[in-house]
Amino acid sequence: MAAKNTDDVIYEILSVVAEIPAGCVATYGQLARLIGREKNSRLVGRAVKISSLYGEFPCHRVVNHAGRLVPGWDEQYRLLKQEGVTFRDETHVDMKKHQWDV
Repeated sequence: MAAKNTDDVIYEILSVVAEIPAGCVATYGQLARLIGREKNSRLVGRAVKISSLYGEFPCHRVVNHAGRLVPGWDEQYRLLKQEGVTFRDETHVDMKKHQWDV
């Protein structure tokens, strides 16, 4: 089997990001598992960070394993709040209520 090129992997990650429903969040590790690369959550993070080079994706719905928002990205809180996501505090999503159940 031929190795996938970088763009293919990024599009694979972003295609899963596109499936996250409004009002839900997914973790980097969860997305890595969904594409069969469970040890590559950092790769997922890098793909999400550069996603604007590949189109428009709901990357605001991706958080870390504890539900923490991306530091310095204030718009993420606002976007999630508009979708009805609730928070444990100003920087953490209530994962029990909003983690995407795939």
